[in-house]
Amino acid sequence: MLTLIIGIAGGTGCGKTTVAQNICQGIKGKNAVIIVQDAYYKDLSHLTLPERRKVNFDHPSAFDNQLLLEHLNLLRKGETIHMPVYSFQDYTRKKRTIKIKPADVIILEGILVLEEETIRNLLDIKIYVDTDSDERFIRRLIRDTRERGRSLASVIEQYLNRVKPMFLQFVEPSKRYADIIIPQGGLNKVAIDIITSNINAQLDKLEKT
Repeated sequence: MLTLIIGIAGGTGCGKTTVAQNICQGIKGKNAVIIVQDAYYKDLSHLTLPERRKVNFDHPSAFDNQLLLEHLNLLRKGETIHMPVYSFQDYTRKKRTIKIKPADVIILEGILVLEEETIRNLLDIKIYVDTDSDERFIRRLIRDTRERGRSLASVIEQYLNRVKPMFLQFVEPSKRYADIIIPQGGLNKVAIDIITSNINAQLDKLEKT
C-alpha cells in the first residue's frame, strides 16, 4: 500500500483536530485515518494519582514516541495497529485500545508532532496550525472544564506553569520544520482547500507510479 503520512502540529487549542477532520473530508476516493498524539502519552499506571498529576504532559518526554513510531511504520506497511486510549481523568492509559486499519492517508495530529526528529522524518507533509494565544487558551479552558472535569483554577495554573512555557520552548520552535503554516486554524478554508488539493494530486501520482 502506498501511504501518505501527514503531520499536523501547533499549540493547545489551535484547531489541529478541525484541520485534520476537514482534510479527511476533502480527500477524494481514498481512505484516511486520524492518529492523535495524545493517545501516546506514557502509561503511568505504576504511579499514584497524585504523582501522575505532577507530570508535565506538555514536555516531549511525556510521550511514548517509540510506540508511536512503531505504529506509524506498521500502518505504512499495511498492518493493523491497536492505538492506546488515554484517560485524562486518571492520567494514564485505559485497558481498551482502538483498532486502526491501514489507510491511504494517515493524519497524525498533536502539539509536538514536528518536534521529534524520528517521527518528523516519516512525514510526507508537515503542517503547523498557527492561532492567536488568547484564542487557544480560551478553547483549552472550555475543553478542560467541560470535557475533562478540571476546575477553572487548575486549568489556569497548568497553562501558566506548564503549557505556555513548553509551547515557547518546544512547540512554537518546531514551526520551522513545517512545509505549510496555516493561520487562523480550522477556520482557514482557503488554506485547507489548497492542502487537500495537493494531497489528492500526490495520491493520484502515487497511484500511477
